[in-house]
Amino acid sequence: MADMPASTRPRSNAARICTIIGFVFAVIAIFVPFLGLVGLILGIVGAVLGDKPLGWYAAAANVVGAILGMVLAAALTS
Repeated sequence: MADMPASTRPRSNAARICTIIGFVFAVIAIFVPFLGLVGLILGIVGAVLGDKPLGWYAAAANVVGAILGMVLAAALTS
């Protein structure tokens, strides 16, 4: 059996699903910025459940997507 540090959780299917959906929400957040919050939560949940570092990347991508979406919305409305 592989030696894993005590602080590492084994990756589960639920973690990978949360991470993938988090990345999908990151893309959608460019057009609908409030969905970036949902994706951020999904990315964090994916990371906590064991899908590291992709879960953290999904969370960061959602923050960037939401910011881009707000900038795009501000540019289009002014």
